[in-house]
Amino acid sequence: MKLKKIGLALLAAGVLVTAMPAAMAELTFPMLSYRTGPYGPNGTEFADGYADYLTLVNERDGGVGGVKIKAPECETAYNTEKGVECYESTKGQGSLIYQPLSTGITYQLIPKVTSDKIPMHSMGYGRTSAADGKVFEYIFNYPANYWDGASVIIKHLLDENKGDLKGKKIALIYHNSAYGKEPIRTLEELSKKHGYTLKTIPVEHPGQEQKSQWLEIRRDNPDYVVMWGWGVMNQVAIKEAGNINFPMDKFIGIWWAGSENDVRPAGEAANGYKAATFHGVGSDYPVFKDIQKYVKDAGKAAGDGKNIGTVLYNRGLYAAMLAVEAAATAQKMHNTKELTGAQMRDGMENLKVDKARLEALGLPNFAPEINVSCANHGGPGLAAIQQWDAKEGKWKLITDFIASDREVIDPLIAEDAAAFAKENNITPRECK
Repeated sequence: MKLKKIGLALLAAGVLVTAMPAAMAELTFPMLSYRTGPYGPNGTEFADGYADYLTLVNERDGGVGGVKIKAPECETAYNTEKGVECYESTKGQGSLIYQPLSTGITYQLIPKVTSDKIPMHSMGYGRTSAADGKVFEYIFNYPANYWDGASVIIKHLLDENKGDLKGKKIALIYHNSAYGKEPIRTLEELSKKHGYTLKTIPVEHPGQEQKSQWLEIRRDNPDYVVMWGWGVMNQVAIKEAGNINFPMDKFIGIWWAGSENDVRPAGEAANGYKAATFHGVGSDYPVFKDIQKYVKDAGKAAGDGKNIGTVLYNRGLYAAMLAVEAAATAQKMHNTKELTGAQMRDGMENLKVDKARLEALGLPNFAPEINVSCANHGGPGLAAIQQWDAKEGKWKLITDFIASDREVIDPLIAEDAAAFAKENNITPRECK
């Protein structure tokens, strides 16, 4: 009798268990982050912004379409080999998107994610020609790429010189890596168009020793110096520029050379330094009130909160926001809450973030509108110029968002994408 009662109880329990709805699977956004090594301070700020925005969506909104986001973090130390290892160890977890924050890692993952049908978003870095969606089906680099950045910097210099750069000397000091070499071809083509002289000056990783490079700059006395640096290289370059009294308002970095970490070590000497950016600066946006309430005050912040509102924190937040919006787009397109990598790719390729949506997200005028398509995985290609105010200790936007020179950029992208397709036996897709 006892056994019979136990059996009936178990049966009833089984019926109750089967009657309960199955738990909804999570949306997995792995974080290939780096909080250690010479680039750790910059990587940490980006990772904190990325993680905090995903936490905000989980805590405030209950996830994306009611499905929580999981963001397993894997330390790469900005090392390409470790980055590939992180990808291999996480891709089987239902991963939907990778954002490796490293051009070197991005180059290695392009064939892997394409084969595995998991989209990769190298936002403002990586292989520039990945903007061609006909060739790079699973790679995205919206809202702007390195060649856009180079073009916008030159456009700013044109504005500073009444549209004429003929006879001007521009020096490019760059991280001697795939990342640092990205703008050279574009700057060369733009020099042919605008008549300036370009000199390239490499700096070896990690960039702590630059005495000879800046002695060379002092000797050549260029009109402008453009920098493609990252991490400690930027700090050292700005200090060295100060040491030779190079005018800071003639010194302009790409967006990875424009964080608080880059300028603060130089103190007052950094005043007036400029950098490109593809998003707003500071924390004067409504979304930060929600981050304070749902994330920081709730004890769920990725860090201690001191990075909130910094340039790289904002960039990580922006990257996470775009991933969330793409996931929501994919859910609507495929009428499903749970997504595959291929479905997530569709969401990224059909992503639209207009002014109204930015405002609804608590980020009014934070960035240009984005409208991704089959052929265009690179976004609008707009960037602004920000300038460091050492007295107030903050970055300020000094221009509107500027369009890059499509007359120069588009043929370069088409040429490089076609070469990649030929080398890898890829037949470009037809895009309607």
